[in-house]
Amino acid sequence: MRKYTTIILLLWFMHLPAVTIYPKHEVRAAWLTTIYGLDWPSIHAGGLRAQKRQQIELCRLLDELKAANFNTILFQTRLRGDVIYPSEIEPFNETITGKSALTPTYDPLAFAIEECHKRGMEIHAWMVTIPIGTQKHVQSLGSSSLPRRNPLLCKLYQQEWYLNPGQPEVKTYLASLVNEVVSRYDVDGIHFDYIRYPDHPENFPDEATYRSYSRGESLSTWRRNNITVIVRTLYNEVKALKPWVKVSSSPLGKFSDTFRYSSHGWNAYYTVYQNAQAWLREGIQDMLFPMMYFSGNNFFPFALDWKEKSYGRYVVPGLGIYFLDPKEKDWSLDEIQRQIYFTRSTQLAGQAYYRAGFIQANIKRLTDELTTNFYAYPALLPAFSWLDKVPPTSPTSPIKIDRGESIFLSWKPSTDNDLRIAPYYTVYASDSYPVDTDRAENIVETRISNNNYTYTCRYQWEQKTYFAITASDRYGNESKALQIEN
Repeated sequence: MRKYTTIILLLWFMHLPAVTIYPKHEVRAAWLTTIYGLDWPSIHAGGLRAQKRQQIELCRLLDELKAANFNTILFQTRLRGDVIYPSEIEPFNETITGKSALTPTYDPLAFAIEECHKRGMEIHAWMVTIPIGTQKHVQSLGSSSLPRRNPLLCKLYQQEWYLNPGQPEVKTYLASLVNEVVSRYDVDGIHFDYIRYPDHPENFPDEATYRSYSRGESLSTWRRNNITVIVRTLYNEVKALKPWVKVSSSPLGKFSDTFRYSSHGWNAYYTVYQNAQAWLREGIQDMLFPMMYFSGNNFFPFALDWKEKSYGRYVVPGLGIYFLDPKEKDWSLDEIQRQIYFTRSTQLAGQAYYRAGFIQANIKRLTDELTTNFYAYPALLPAFSWLDKVPPTSPTSPIKIDRGESIFLSWKPSTDNDLRIAPYYTVYASDSYPVDTDRAENIVETRISNNNYTYTCRYQWEQKTYFAITASDRYGNESKALQIEN
């Protein structure tokens, strides 16, 4: 059976669809990696001038992602037991200033949130969860390092420090970090990375913890439950604070063996104790970004497995575009093209790319391919209807003024059933009336959130005669359109 299914998949992908369908709703995400300055920043902010250069550099990267019609930034916020925002819990990572625990004069996370929202993109705080760093890194943090401040939570394994998932206080500690970010910042999501045991954890030194807390469970079941308890705790922490903030994680790309194909002994469930499909079934994740950095039949059967067991939540495969680099595996571009076609044909929720720097570098002309083909038009995020399913009221009282080289639009604001969050707006344009707001081709701008409820369409939209405006809430529910005639 597995061999038969594999042959079918291979035959299907020898004949890629000739016509691109532009979905209106799709997650288009990029991991923006700050550790070691891999994507940003390339310079340390030792003074005000350098900080300004950092900010300009980040804006340039976000501009390029916006131009490629990305709508979600997974912004690395917690790195290895340290962070890139002023925290009362953990020290600053050295990537910003060049010195561990040295705080810059601006808040990089607040700046990134403001700039993403200006561009109509969501920003999810990407938090590396269990790893704390190498011995060298921990020593560089001195007395502010977690192993020095709270050694009960930590274990040294293979020359690296980790939180011990079996220690009950670990979930409370991580929840405090989540609380700090969600309560202080207007993030759209919290994204957990490495929420698992280390690679090859057979000898992870948790024997004493296991004896104290296992209650008769096997070691593998106990470890798996430890991770699930952490996931559940953090999900509930976010929802208690701001239920519209999406919660996601990035498990290993292969959940387990499938009847279609073997995971060759390396997978989320058995190897690192991530029962991620059970998280979806229980409803303690809104979205998963499995790290599917594979090619051929090491990708397609496992992506299909995630889809079939998503339990109504969203799965967004992470594509390993760094393997396009000749210094890595030198993949051909059509490997990523096939993966995008597959995610769309199987109605997965979108695509995520590791990492943003390779989009900016236009590796193997991937970014050209996205902007001219797959992502030629913007896309809205899908609605998270299990969190809230009531759309805002439609905007009213439209005004349209033709200013020659631009068209000015204004409207009266909408209201939402959740009074804590103001709706934001999408503008559509077409040369036919009424404007078809189901077509991605008609989207002009997304996530307009200025307080004046106005938008100026530039010269490129002068040829469009008719406009429409919708309101959306932070859950992605969209109102009926306000159609604007001449």
